[in-house]
Amino acid sequence: KFVTDPDAEPMLRLFEQVVESGKNLAFMAHFTHPRELEPLMVTEACRRIRDTGAVIRTQAPLIRTINDDPAVWEGMWRTQTRLGLVPYYMFVERDTGPQDYFAVPLARAYEIFRDAYKNVSGLARTVRGPSMSATPGKVCVDGVVEVMGHKVLALHFIQCRDADLVGKPFFAHYDPDAVWLDDLKPAFTDRFPWQ
Repeated sequence: KFVTDPDAEPMLRLFEQVVESGKNLAFMAHFTHPRELEPLMVTEACRRIRDTGAVIRTQAPLIRTINDDPAVWEGMWRTQTRLGLVPYYMFVERDTGPQDYFAVPLARAYEIFRDAYKNVSGLARTVRGPSMSATPGKVCVDGVVEVMGHKVLALHFIQCRDADLVGKPFFAHYDPDAVWLDDLKPAFTDRFPWQ
């Protein structure tokens, strides 16, 4: 699309015009595995887009049997950073379609994120996750902790329909099998903050 297609040059010129007008042009690129970054065509496309002044941010779902290994994410984020891309989101498999097959439990998703994140440089630590785009908003899993003798999941809203809840932590009972927000039960209260 950005290297050999007939409209590649006009498209890139348009990107330059947008950037030169003072607007911030950002792409969200979807890479699920580091192998997708290996072809020279991908490297060239990224270079050509970035040369226009556009920023390329990256995101991907965490998918069981495909990329549910911290080493895969670490390698992918390192490669993206080397290519000038900005790691942005690791998100968990949505509660639709083949979720039953591809979903990774939230506690394990956090472990994968943490173990990859701790091994990359600060340049790659722009990434957030694991996150869920759920009905009340975008929720981030912050970890498994013990509070008052209870094992719980710590979470917060990155975005929320109720802006007052953005950034505020909340807790859910630890459930090793939970793969989505709806699978969780509130801890220390009868209801989650958005209910």
